[in-house]
Amino acid sequence: MSESHDMRVASGRASDPPPRPLAQRLGAILWPSFFSAAVATVVFFIFVDPLTLRDITFPEMDISRHGGYTIAFFLFWSATASSSLFTWILLRPSSRFRRQRR
Repeated sequence: MSESHDMRVASGRASDPPPRPLAQRLGAILWPSFFSAAVATVVFFIFVDPLTLRDITFPEMDISRHGGYTIAFFLFWSATASSSLFTWILLRPSSRFRRQRR
């Protein structure tokens, strides 16, 4: 067997999957959150008109209906992306960030 495999077995990390590329990690966080934000935006605006929401919350601002959709989408996307990121942090193997004891 390879020397790196022997080192992983000796350090107790034999079952850890190899680290993923950054693009794959970002995609695993951003793509599901993008999809969830799109669905949440559609469902939210089935029941709420963005112009009515603007009149209730920020009557002095000139926000169009499309602007309201855009702002809501990015708010939903940031909320779902932070949820996906937190899930990713919790699912990492502990051996990746725990120091080896001497």
